[in-house]
Amino acid sequence: MHTLQNNSTIFADGLDHPECVAVHPDGTVWAGGEDGQIYKISEDGKHVEEIVTTGGFILGIAFSPGGDWLAICDLNNHCLWRLKIKSTKLNKFSEGADGHSFNIPNYPVFDNTGNLYVTESGGFREISGKVLKFTPDGSGYIWHNGPFNFANGLALDNDQKFLFVVTSWLPGVERIKINSDGSAGERSVYCTLPETVPDGCAFDGEGNLLVSCYTPNKIFKIAKDKTTTVLYEDWEAHTLSNPTNIAFGGKNFDQLFVSNLGRWHILKIDYGKKGMPLASYNRS
Repeated sequence: MHTLQNNSTIFADGLDHPECVAVHPDGTVWAGGEDGQIYKISEDGKHVEEIVTTGGFILGIAFSPGGDWLAICDLNNHCLWRLKIKSTKLNKFSEGADGHSFNIPNYPVFDNTGNLYVTESGGFREISGKVLKFTPDGSGYIWHNGPFNFANGLALDNDQKFLFVVTSWLPGVERIKINSDGSAGERSVYCTLPETVPDGCAFDGEGNLLVSCYTPNKIFKIAKDKTTTVLYEDWEAHTLSNPTNIAFGGKNFDQLFVSNLGRWHILKIDYGKKGMPLASYNRS
């Protein structure tokens, strides 16, 4: 196993097979469950509170700029939810756009101006994935029609000039240029990860892209020069078990939180370097 195995701990336990994880600007860690639960976890990981349930199956989640609300992808209800953080009021945000109804809304990511990108994975074992985009007023459209071979996790680079799309059955990551007018530009393969099923991704502060794989139980680091190394692995699947989404947080923003669909906990890895701040940390 990689040496970071010794720098990891179970951060919070007792969750219902969490697929997703996101860190609020206040330091709390949020996750979802397979029966639609939305969990709020204290900064020290000792208190897990179920805030609300959608009755569905929670996939990806993301906080809006400033952290005012949480975008929630729901597999069973085929929709996006909007959870207001202060009031904990839950409303359906969207069931699709441009005449397309969500089949598998998988993962959301905000840019700094409040636009929301969402992967539509498409059908299982079908190459039909898309990326939808919603403006701050809630109107949406198909931003990139793909087709992607199961579009999954998303990440924006630091300058927000490119959108990185995890494509689970490529398997690897694709990169799409964001044109100056906000439209989708050139699409290219950023990296391939043979014999894996990549799921989530996140950038560290140095521009390395971390990719978590549903199988095998590994997290890869793809450097800016495309060099790929294994950051963390667990062949026993006790601490890292079907890892799906990942997110940076912690007091110094140098800890990596990992959701484990195969178990009941959130893993915390002392990464040692700061992550790239997301739009939720933009309070302008």
